[in-house]
Amino acid sequence: MLARIRTAVTTAQRPDDSVRLLAVSKTFPATDIAELYACGQRDFGENYVQELGSKAAELAQLSELRWHFIGPLQSNKTRSVAEIASWVHAVDRLKIAERLSSQRPEHLPPLQVCLQVNVSGEASKSGVAPAEVAALAQAVSTLPRMQLRGLMCIPEATDDSVLLAGQFRQLRTLLEQLNAQGLQLDTLSMGMSADLELAVAEGATMVRIGTALFGRRS
Repeated sequence: MLARIRTAVTTAQRPDDSVRLLAVSKTFPATDIAELYACGQRDFGENYVQELGSKAAELAQLSELRWHFIGPLQSNKTRSVAEIASWVHAVDRLKIAERLSSQRPEHLPPLQVCLQVNVSGEASKSGVAPAEVAALAQAVSTLPRMQLRGLMCIPEATDDSVLLAGQFRQLRTLLEQLNAQGLQLDTLSMGMSADLELAVAEGATMVRIGTALFGRRS
């Protein structure tokens, strides 16, 4: 997988270290995470709060492991995420950001946050509408105990590479617009096993890979 990312980075004529691998370990056992950790992987993504909590407890001895929460988050489940995760990728409401901020323990580093944007416009998808990103980003950027790092998207499930590239490009354009307004964002969380090359070509800085690392989920 690292070789595939390096090839995509080289093809896109980007710096060697410009894309970070996030191993999406949801539904896979802690033993699989430990094996990948032993190979040098440090960033792991989970979608479900209960699963994040149980795996974090089981793997607490892996001191360099960084948990990323990448799924939709209900307001009554923010505390566990605020206490365990290093990153949250799917913030799409100010209420969620405010709860994470207030519940982040003082002894931990600031929580790293991405806003999820609904670039496909699908009603079934979570995410803030592109037109509302700027207002949410400005509000979240002022909250204590967290640092707004960038944007995340889950594009349309399609084999149309032109459509996918356009949705990734839209996220990059939104990030550029936010930075032009005075924010200092550096993260585009986009691209998965099937489309990481397109995402890297359009500026992804973090790709969320599950199937290509762990196999297909049952």
